Amino acid sequence: MTDFGEILGTIGEFGLFQKVVVLGLAFPHFLLPVFLCSFLFIQSDPERHCNTDWILRADPNLTTDEQLNLTLPREEDGTFSRCRMFVPVDRDIGSIREYGLNETTGCQSGWLYYNTLYEFDLVCDNSYMTAVAQTVIMTGLLAVIRKRYMRLFAKFAGVSPNFYVYIVLQFIVGAALGGYRMNSTVLATEWIGVKKRSFASCVSQMFGGLGQCAMAGLVYAVRDWRTAQYVISGGQAFVILWIPESARWLLGNGRNEEAMKLIRRVAAINKKKLPENLLNMASGIKRIFTSTVLMKHLVIISFAWFSLNLGYFCLILNVGKFGLSIFLVQFLFGISEIPAHLLCIWALELVGRKKSLISTLLAGGLFCLLTLVFPQGEVHVLHIQ
Repeated sequence: MTDFGEILGTIGEFGLFQKVVVLGLAFPHFLLPVFLCSFLFIQSDPERHCNTDWILRADPNLTTDEQLNLTLPREEDGTFSRCRMFVPVDRDIGSIREYGLNETTGCQSGWLYYNTLYEFDLVCDNSYMTAVAQTVIMTGLLAVIRKRYMRLFAKFAGVSPNFYVYIVLQFIVGAALGGYRMNSTVLATEWIGVKKRSFASCVSQMFGGLGQCAMAGLVYAVRDWRTAQYVISGGQAFVILWIPESARWLLGNGRNEEAMKLIRRVAAINKKKLPENLLNMASGIKRIFTSTVLMKHLVIISFAWFSLNLGYFCLILNVGKFGLSIFLVQFLFGISEIPAHLLCIWALELVGRKKSLISTLLAGGLFCLLTLVFPQGEVHVLHIQ
């Protein structure tokens, strides 16, 4: 029986066909981080204060400073409270100025924010809903639906009338994102010989890093979350690429004629001559559950993947809590991945997959532990407005 790796050696392990496929599958990764992380720009802890326009009924000519001084209590550090206000009263402005207001309450008429990026009022008593949104989208990653639905529901997310509709749509977006993220990498590597597989997987992830940088720049420039959501989802409409099916999957499911037709087409694109007897001897792949060794590898890699994603997403989904400008942190997260993935290509080829996996997981875990050295609350704040 002919192994599929031998077929790749004959039709070309990294010819024109494979290069086009890698590029076609990697480009959407440029847009995927935008869907995963766009909600970060509506869930950070924004500068705000309670809406106290009620006092304008007593004197519509009040300046903003006068209005805030009369209607908002101050914190211990002298700043205006972001979650409390004085209880509205039915008194004239002279009485309010002379005697002041003493009784406080939560924000009764919503909040006023100092930038237009914020939505849904997930602040103060509703701040716990930010964790709910993160949980929903991560749960969506466990499900798998077709990628075209991600584009559709991402557009709907931009017109969500409330937070509850938004998180339902984000669950569906997360499901589509997770399905494409995993399948695209597997499909790209299946068509490539062993020596170049690291290149395909790393390039896809590198496009994701570039996407994070682009997202930070886009939202910083647009300064309106809903408009940014429309631009982001609209960009997906231009991703109209022909992506081939997996020949391994076709063979494994008994669809040999389709697989052979596809293999002949790849050989033609790569300008390789394919002996007919090679096709006649091609066999389907064995199911992974029939091999003890493969099952052991599956369990180990699955646990490693779980550990890696746990640390990665804990960091990337909390960039708004670092005490720096969210635009800057998001950009730095993205740009730092570029040299990291380039280094991965070199390390995988030179050191090998096993040692690279072990060393990078240990290094990542060590640096995560080192973050405990820095006391909470001691940050140098840098704002980019």
